[in-house]
Amino acid sequence: MFEEIQKKEAKIALIGLGYVGLPIALAFAKHASVIGFDINAERVEMMKNGEDPSKELDASDFANSDIEFTTSIEVLKAARFFIVAVPTPIDEHKRPDLTPLITASTTIGKVLKKGDIVVYESTVYPGCTEEDCIPILEKESGLKFMEDFKVGYSPERINPGDANHTLKKVVKIVSGCDKGTLDTIAKVYGMVVEAGLHRAPTIKVAEAAKCIENTQRDVNIALMNELSIIFNKMDINTYDVLEAAGSKWNFLKFSPGLVGGHCIGVDPYYLTYKAEGYGYHAQVINSGRYVNDSMGFYIAKQTVKLIIAAGKHISESKVLIMGATFKEDVSDIRNSKVADIIRELKSFAVTVDIVDPVASSEELQDEYGFGLLEQPGAKYDAVIVAVNHAQYHDLEEDYYKSILTDKGIVVDIKGIYKDKIKDLQYWSL
Repeated sequence: MFEEIQKKEAKIALIGLGYVGLPIALAFAKHASVIGFDINAERVEMMKNGEDPSKELDASDFANSDIEFTTSIEVLKAARFFIVAVPTPIDEHKRPDLTPLITASTTIGKVLKKGDIVVYESTVYPGCTEEDCIPILEKESGLKFMEDFKVGYSPERINPGDANHTLKKVVKIVSGCDKGTLDTIAKVYGMVVEAGLHRAPTIKVAEAAKCIENTQRDVNIALMNELSIIFNKMDINTYDVLEAAGSKWNFLKFSPGLVGGHCIGVDPYYLTYKAEGYGYHAQVINSGRYVNDSMGFYIAKQTVKLIIAAGKHISESKVLIMGATFKEDVSDIRNSKVADIIRELKSFAVTVDIVDPVASSEELQDEYGFGLLEQPGAKYDAVIVAVNHAQYHDLEEDYYKSILTDKGIVVDIKGIYKDKIKDLQYWSL
């Protein structure tokens, strides 16, 4: 199959063309014939016109690409090598929501042929590919796994907004249901990955590796967040402490902050869910999740306390929030913990304005029930710099003086103005 893909006699299909799927599809399309499939017709039309709906890629990234964007299952029938890159979110109870994955597997099952290979990239708990996805492929296709088609797993490592750690430059984990399949999958990904491949011994190992990559970051950030709560009570600046501790060679340089998005704030729940099935309650992971999920409410309450301490009536107060996305310099609003800050402030009857240079006001309105102002207003009792977008880095104290009331407060979540705010009251994690 690898030789057929090289010769463009066999097509690669990408199922799901979001932050992960589209860059992968376009990377392969420089070397192979690719079908880009997504169920969102509006997004597909944008991509046909060389526009990335996620605003991560430029028009030049679409150039010289052998790719057909489609919503048609009929077009998918021409593919032989399928890559699934759909979201794997959690539901309102923080349980894995496999709906997109099941839908993608059902779609592929309808067009699966003997000899085809399906590779999953979506983050899942160990065992999901074999226990949840393969039975759907068998049911929909009428084919037998191992005899008629093969499956692998290669977890995505694309980091939105990061121009350095791209698909080409990051080591890719690959796994397969048998040695021959693993070899083929490794050769196919080798067409686009320059940093090298790591061959996991089993599909479950590859699935577990992806889960713990983000779980490890989540737990470490939770420790920083808990330390920031402790140091706040002691009237110590957390970033000063981290700078001092970071002078030791083996200190891990994590920092406190909001932990949202579709990876770090979600993936640990997939692992703890599976652990529960084995009768184990993951105490460290769940504790970390509790701390990180609580930070939005904590920041809002600290802001309220500071406003009250300044002698102002909280129900008559006005707060500006700068930044609404889940991380800096990206437009993605999925699982943004800024929404928690806004909800908590509004529960105190605070008037809240929100601005963001990269987010979509319409998307925020649909997802969270609030929109954006084009420009900040004035006479705010507090400004919360919630996301450290590049546009905010060079703002001076005079700017904040111009939009704050007397005794106004700057709440700087990521500490980007540490040592820069001299006259105004300043608070950070």
